[in-house]
Amino acid sequence: MRCFYSEDFELTLPAGHPFPMDKFRVSKDMLLEGGIITPEEIVQVRMADSHVLQRVHDRDYLQKIYSCSVDRKEEMRLGLPVTPKLYTRSATEVEATRLACRAALEEGVAVCLAGGTHHAFREHGEGYCVFNDVAAAIRDLQDWRPGIKVMVVDTDAHQGNGTNAILQNDPKVFIYSIHVGKNDRTNKHGGTMDVETVRYVEGEMYLKQLFSTLAAALDVFLPDLVIWIAGADNHRNDRFGQMMLSLKEMQRRDEVLLKALIRNRIPVAVLYGGGYNRQAEFTAKIHRNTIAMAKKLASEYRGI
Repeated sequence: MRCFYSEDFELTLPAGHPFPMDKFRVSKDMLLEGGIITPEEIVQVRMADSHVLQRVHDRDYLQKIYSCSVDRKEEMRLGLPVTPKLYTRSATEVEATRLACRAALEEGVAVCLAGGTHHAFREHGEGYCVFNDVAAAIRDLQDWRPGIKVMVVDTDAHQGNGTNAILQNDPKVFIYSIHVGKNDRTNKHGGTMDVETVRYVEGEMYLKQLFSTLAAALDVFLPDLVIWIAGADNHRNDRFGQMMLSLKEMQRRDEVLLKALIRNRIPVAVLYGGGYNRQAEFTAKIHRNTIAMAKKLASEYRGI
């Protein structure tokens, strides 16, 4: 199972910043130290070519990030300091997702050890999302395999408003999202199927909503590929997620969702999504558990 990664995923942030920027390196190290993946399964990536980004982002916006010429309001909306490394970091994340999607189509399951930047719009970024890796990967796939049907399954606690805005009205793309119906994000854009939970939803209720509605979505669309934005912010100790899932319930989420895809031979590219746990390194642990489940199930069902 190939896992796409780069040291450029990690930026230096101001002390006390809520984004756990070390989660990419820490979760990767957890996977290696636990013997879940081998060093040979980690594929180092470089940043995406500009034409990949231009398929989904305005050139003026790309230039503003590249030249660090955003104003203070735009930087605050991003939530990240706009430095020369930000363009490299964000473009590298896009490339990792792009390659993971292609690998999933070839091998059944592949992983981007980052990704899921679903709040990035065509002309601006927000919520720690600079470039939209999911939209860029889908446009790349459509050039590579015209007619391909792609489903985005987004179980991050927040709606992927940027992805919805960029990919709206594309009949070959189905965007499924289960998220908190009322949270701090007001500029929502409807996807194909938005499943809204109550604020502080308990795990049992969440899982019932997820499993029933996702099954219906898969029956309707029959995708050639699923891009799964897993999300670690469903955990009850997350700063921003406003959900109440336990670690065990999150593992149940991962197991049932991945089994449904792998058993039915639906290729899946797994992305991290958000996570801002109050406990140090716990976000990385949740991501690690998701990838461990993907590896376990991919190995068990390889012969089906």
